[in-house]
Amino acid sequence: MYISRKYAGLTIIVFIILLIISTFWADKHYLTISFIMLLVIMAPFFIGFERKKLKAEEMVIIAMLSAIAAIGRVPFAAIPSVQPTSFVIIMSAFTFGGDVGFMVGSIAALVSNMILGQGPWTPWQMFSWGMMGFTAGILRNTKFMNTKIGRCMFGAIWGFLFGWIMNLWGVLYLDSSSLTWKVYLASCIASFKFDLNHAVSNVVFLSLFSTRWIKILDRIKIKYGLMK
Repeated sequence: MYISRKYAGLTIIVFIILLIISTFWADKHYLTISFIMLLVIMAPFFIGFERKKLKAEEMVIIAMLSAIAAIGRVPFAAIPSVQPTSFVIIMSAFTFGGDVGFMVGSIAALVSNMILGQGPWTPWQMFSWGMMGFTAGILRNTKFMNTKIGRCMFGAIWGFLFGWIMNLWGVLYLDSSSLTWKVYLASCIASFKFDLNHAVSNVVFLSLFSTRWIKILDRIKIKYGLMK
């Protein structure tokens, strides 16, 4: 992997600690600080990917998967939180590794928002979907992820985690001066239906299509010798 698990894990832990500190003890600069930390946490992934020498075929498959993940949001835009984007990201990471999963997730958020609308929420979506892909890549060789039930459970968990991360952004953006644990918890409760939609849609797509997608992507990986 381009970014070592030890380093990635350390940066994630530091990010969470700093985010909690800045969120509940900083003075009126919560949103700005959170944006800075998002950029800091994502920078090593993009820098490592940029320095990696990739074959043309590898760049094509990453671009293709990112495009599929991005465009997958559009037909489902009218149904809150229901989309195949998370499924494509998880499948990309499962086959090609966490770094590819992170890139596909973050690029999909950025590109799809060019159609659905860019805003201050975009970096948070890039981070959330990127970390969904990265964690899927870390766990891809475990017995848990190599069963359909395990993959469905992973998708369900991240359906809620994605919503909880975005809830933090929403609370910070709307009224950061009154942010407390109770306000954040109320936000999570209010978004439960949408998070449940995301979790259920992940389970449906993973249960129906994950086995077939793994076979297809593995075949492409072996045939062209990608991401060795």
